[in-house]
Amino acid sequence: MPLRFAPMDEAAARAIVAWHYEAPYDVYNLDGEEPDQVVRCFVDPANAYHAIVDSRGELVAYCCFGTEARVPGGAYADPAADVGLGVRPDLTGQGLGGAFVDAVLDLANQDLAPTEFRVTVAAFNDRALRVWQRAGFRPVQRFDRTFDGMPFVILTRQG
Repeated sequence: MPLRFAPMDEAAARAIVAWHYEAPYDVYNLDGEEPDQVVRCFVDPANAYHAIVDSRGELVAYCCFGTEARVPGGAYADPAADVGLGVRPDLTGQGLGGAFVDAVLDLANQDLAPTEFRVTVAAFNDRALRVWQRAGFRPVQRFDRTFDGMPFVILTRQG
């Protein structure tokens, strides 16, 4: 699946805010957030969000690098390139995760050339955990998110 990356723009950010995931993945829905605030965050270049489009130009996913990919409560003192990824709801669970992860890591290698990658995944999300582990990531920490106690796992991989 050929994928292209572009800095996040307002149209893509507003589309992502409207994405709706079914339970238990509904924790990723952004509809409970203030839409304009989320859009401002997504389009701010300092937050390193990228829209991911397919060969037809359709928005299929997004990613971010750095502090925006972190979850409050995790230990992030070790230097690593933090990676975040969100896939359009209708494309999840179809075996496409590996292609998205590979493309995002390729972009991160080009832009950041890290010695280590780090990703933080909700502990219940077995699908995402499997995808990242198939990409060579290994769990290094479990923690509960500070504001609601939701369990998360931090995984790392050499760059």
